Order: sequence, then C-alpha cells, then structure tokens
Amino acid sequence: MDAAERRIVEFTAGSHGLVHTYELSIPILLTVWIGEFSTTAAALGVVVTLGYGLFGVGALPGGILVDRFGSKPLILACLTGMAGSFLLVSVAPTLPVLAVAVACWGLTASVYHPAGLSLISKSIDRRGTALGYHGIGGNLGIALGPLATALLLLAFDWRLVTAALALPAVVVAAYGVTVDETGSSAEAGNVTDAENSAEAGSSDGGASSGGTKGEVSLSSIATDTRALLAGGFLIVFAFVTFSGLYYRTFLTFLPDLLGDALGGLVDLRLVDPDSPYADQFDVGRYLYVAVLSVGVFGQYLGGRIADRAAPERGLIAVMAALSLLALLFIPATDAVATFVAVSLALGVALFTVQPLSQATVAAYSPSEARGLSFGYTYVGIFGIGALGSTLAGTVLTRAGPRELFVVLAGIAALGSLSATAVTRFATRRD
Repeated sequence: MDAAERRIVEFTAGSHGLVHTYELSIPILLTVWIGEFSTTAAALGVVVTLGYGLFGVGALPGGILVDRFGSKPLILACLTGMAGSFLLVSVAPTLPVLAVAVACWGLTASVYHPAGLSLISKSIDRRGTALGYHGIGGNLGIALGPLATALLLLAFDWRLVTAALALPAVVVAAYGVTVDETGSSAEAGNVTDAENSAEAGSSDGGASSGGTKGEVSLSSIATDTRALLAGGFLIVFAFVTFSGLYYRTFLTFLPDLLGDALGGLVDLRLVDPDSPYADQFDVGRYLYVAVLSVGVFGQYLGGRIADRAAPERGLIAVMAALSLLALLFIPATDAVATFVAVSLALGVALFTVQPLSQATVAAYSPSEARGLSFGYTYVGIFGIGALGSTLAGTVLTRAGPRELFVVLAGIAALGSLSATAVTRFATRRD
C-alpha cells in the first residue's frame, strides 16, 4: 500500500475501533446508570434496545447516503455524531434524555460500516489486507474499549468518563479531514463514461469520487437493488445473515458459558470470595476477552486469504471449520487445555470470516451501489443477526449448552452451503 492508502486504513481502522468501543462501553455503564437514574433493568433495557436497534437498521439508509455523498463525509459525520452523543450522555439529567443520547449514538454509528467498508473496497488495491487491518481495529475496540471504560470508572465519576470517551472520536475525525478519499486503486479511478456523463449532469454539480451519484431517489435505489438481485446478491445476503446469526448466538452468553465451564475445571481464587470486588474477577470474563483478542489474528488471516484466493471459497472452509469447532466445544470441556484451545480457535475462526465476507460483498456488487450493498449487508448481520441473542437464550433456557452448540454447528453448516451457492450461482462484479 502507498501512503494515501495507509492513511485510509488508519482512518477507517481507528473509526471502526471507536464504533465498537462505544457500542460495548454501554453495557459497562448500565451498572452505574441503574442507580444514578433510580430505574430498573427493564427500563434501561428499552433504552439500550433503542440505541442498538437504530445501530442495526440505520445501516441501510446509511448505505444509501454513502452512495449519494461519498464515504468520507459520512464517516466524519459518524465520528462527530458519536462524540456529541456521549457528551450528551455525560450531562443527561433524566432517563428520557439519556435515551435520546443513546438513540443518537445508534443512529450516527449506523452509517459507519457501509461508509468505511465502501471506502476501503473502492480505494485500495489490496482490498483483503486492508479489510483485515480494518477488522483488527474493530477487534481492539471490542476487546479493549469496555476494559478501558471499566478501569476509568474505578477512578472517575461516570459523567467525566463518558465525556472523556468523546475525545478520541474528535481526534480521529480531525485526522480524517486530511485523508484523500479516492486512494489509488484501479476501481477508484475507473469510472465509466456513463457514470462521468451522469455525474457531469447532476443537479448539484457534485460528482463525488469513487462512483458516488449526483442524485439518489427511490427509483435509483430500486434500480440498484434490482441490479444487485440480478447478479445473485440475494445469495450473498443469505450468507452474511447466517454469519451474523452465528456471531450473535455465539457471543451473547459466551462469558457465562466460559465461566461455568471453567468453574468445573479450575478453582482460581484471585481475591477473597467475600470481597466486594470478587464478582469483577470471574476468570470466564477474562477468557472471553482473550477470545475476542485473538480475533485480531483471525482478521489478519482472513484479509491475507482474501488477497490470495476468491474470498467466497475461503468462506466455505472457514464456516465448515466453525461448524466442526462448535461440535467440539462441549467435549473439549473435559480438560482445561482442550477447552482453552477450542475456545481460542473459535475466536480466531469467527473473526476470520469478517474480512472474507466483506471482500465477497465488494466482489459481488457494482461500485456505484457499494454503499447500498453494505447497507443491506449490515441489516442482515446486525439486524436479522440480532435474533441470535433470542435464539441463544431460548435454547439455553429450554435445553442447555450442548444443544446450543449443535444449533451453532447447524448455522455454520448453512453458512458454508450458502457460500458454496455464491460461487455457483452469483455473478462477480469486480
């Protein structure tokens, strides 16, 4: 990658990490808010559902806006919006104001994935490697963001902590202003004559780089959607939905599952059981952080594979591996070594999927509808995929962990089959 491409990767990886830092700092803050606002877990659950719901469903309109205005303006709007939302959180006097602030975070954060992934896919030649680094940024935010929030809360008031969390977004946004959105990829510079003509004649005169449009309307969205479907994008959408279901089903109750399994294997007493801090030293939580952290290696591996082979073929193998690992999880709990090994292998494989999946979406969507394609993608991953939490809770309530991992194996197998269908029936666009 050249200097311009590296700046794009740094900008998007940093932004990606912050999106997930804010996303996962909210559950940490819930423990403080329930007392601060003299409310119930149910009421706070509604507040969080509002924010997370907008984070998921907002991806589609976010993708449409990316195709209209370009990626960089939307990422900058996302960063400033998230910073403003957390500043509002820091001064929220009542629960309704807090709900508005969390909703504003979800709405502004929702545009990031279609914007960031569209920018990378259209501006960088070594797309897979760039997506891998982008994923590493996200994983660092997932693993380290909540940890940093928890540690800050030990020393400072929650209002000061949430105000301080707004600062990194301002810094990354300031850096983003200096980034050249076009990069140097062939795709970024390969705008067809028809696109040039359309852009030259647009009413606002703003022919954005990278295949953005001068005007986006309901008819153009419908036209782009039909074009995506004609190329077999519905099969790609089926795959990303299965991957989102696996992701959310696996991770939602994983800390408890890891803690229960380790509790039967080892007895680590890091602090006095009667200490008020005893609950903070659940060894299962730290294995959970380790599972998320090793995902960094998965992101890098997935990116490298995507640059060396057809990403959809890589997905067939990785989803098959996830199915096998799910079946091995319960038998592995018989010994500490095998349990930790399978848990960490699941973390690597789970996050190997992401850059491969993103590269597949890019390969099977036209440049001018790239934002829309990633909008649909993240509705599938974060929207429909959110049902994985309900699925996991239902299976654990009615059956148990063994049955849950059998269900996970089935979801991964369906994902592998849908990736196979992509190679056979969908049409590559790049």
